[in-house]
Amino acid sequence: MLSALSFLTILGPPRAPSRHTFRWFAIVGAGLGAAVGGVHLGAHLLWPPLVAAAVVLAADLLFTGALHLDGLADSADGLGAQTDRARRLELMAEPGIGAFALAAGGAILVGRWALFADGDIDFLAFLCVWSASRVLAATVPAFVDYARPGGLAEAFRAGSSRWLLAWLAPVAAGLFFIAGPAGPIAVGAAGVICVGIVAAARRRLDGFTGDILGAVIILSETAALLTLAAAP
Repeated sequence: MLSALSFLTILGPPRAPSRHTFRWFAIVGAGLGAAVGGVHLGAHLLWPPLVAAAVVLAADLLFTGALHLDGLADSADGLGAQTDRARRLELMAEPGIGAFALAAGGAILVGRWALFADGDIDFLAFLCVWSASRVLAATVPAFVDYARPGGLAEAFRAGSSRWLLAWLAPVAAGLFFIAGPAGPIAVGAAGVICVGIVAAARRRLDGFTGDILGAVIILSETAALLTLAAAP
């Protein structure tokens, strides 16, 4: 659990991932969701919606060290560039960012800020959505190869298993209790986004990277929140 905590959050010193790391993604994700949900609840009691949304957005980035946003930015540069596989991987490893990263990062930040402005998001919804997004990321290595041997995600790739998807059943049930039929649909929307990102990575990179997992997390979260926000 400690390796999952240090991998997904800013808590604790860096720890080497192991084959058991992925098994704790759902729990750590729920904890992160609880933290963000608590900030959301408190911020909307103290400030107007737009200010509260900015506070929640900042807290979300702080708790994760902006890791998933960075993964999205790098993934956008790598998947969006019109070049060969080797150059795509080089672009994703470079510290700078390009036009695709700016566009994707800016769009996701604005979108999440707008979503966080909704003060009616149920606290439990944060737990469920944040947990589901990390479950999806944890299962990716069970379906596709690793594109960059020796990279950050290689050490705990063996711990990924398709059975981890079973976590989505109680998550969907929890969201159904909170939001009715829109809850399971939100989980489905997150899954569709995950499949789309992984399919693009497999086609253009011949597999996934740690950045791809970060993109899966932040985009599947956002897709689920958008679905819940659209519910009557």
